[in-house]
Amino acid sequence: MDQLPPDVEEDDCLPDYRHLFRPDLFQGKVAFITGGGSGIGFRIAEIFMRYGCQTVIVSRSLPRVLMAAKKLVAATGQRCLPLSMDVRAPPAIMAAVDQALKEFGKIDILINCAAGNFLCPASALSFNAFKTVVEIDTLGTFNVSRVLYEKFFRDHGGVIVNITATLSLRGQVLQVHAGSAKAAVDAMTRHLAVEWGPQNIRVNSLAPGPISGTEGFRRLVGPQTSLSKMVLESPLQRMGNKTEIAHSVLYLASPLASYVTGIVLVVDGGCWLTFPNDIKQLANFESASAKL
Repeated sequence: MDQLPPDVEEDDCLPDYRHLFRPDLFQGKVAFITGGGSGIGFRIAEIFMRYGCQTVIVSRSLPRVLMAAKKLVAATGQRCLPLSMDVRAPPAIMAAVDQALKEFGKIDILINCAAGNFLCPASALSFNAFKTVVEIDTLGTFNVSRVLYEKFFRDHGGVIVNITATLSLRGQVLQVHAGSAKAAVDAMTRHLAVEWGPQNIRVNSLAPGPISGTEGFRRLVGPQTSLSKMVLESPLQRMGNKTEIAHSVLYLASPLASYVTGIVLVVDGGCWLTFPNDIKQLANFESASAKL
């Protein structure tokens, strides 16, 4: 039986860590991580840094990434540059990438992890709410990828990992906005892998399932009784954690995956195969509306 890797619920660094690969796997590398101030993005930054990587973590909230960077540097001893940036604003992205290149001289890896989500039936979903999620998830992923391609990857190569979701695999109830946005990112992954492969750029997606200790999990899962039911219906009889997702991203971004591009790696313990798509949930949201 595989040993479950350590994790903590909050956006804090792991109290201890056992390296699964050589500790210098990412020595001398620089990663640019959107949504790196919390949740899965924070843990990806930490795991990368524990393998020698220097990171740039970006978020709309400067206080969030400033606090996250302090924790990451203290836990790993690696450099971390926190920047405020909205993935929907190309000029802001250009400025952030310029600042990162000035600080580190290069960027080897891009992790597109910024996202927005909530539960809402399509019939109650406002036009603006749908648009906002697509702008953050889909347009944001393209915007950052396009800027980094122009400013560094085109001439030097690189690796892009897009964090998506399993929502579109079956048409998940209450998730038409996020499922559509993430499905578009998976398609984008394949297109970019084909077009940018000749420039030595690998592009892959990683689709997590329900992952404990994340804001998305707290928002989307519901009461504790629902969580217990989900655990029983999972093939591995448990939820995944942020460290497990970070390890899978580590693989895709590393030389271990040097001949892997254009794929969607599902990391959900088989949950998409067995979780019920509860149509009855719609009744609980009949009068709901998304206000964004």
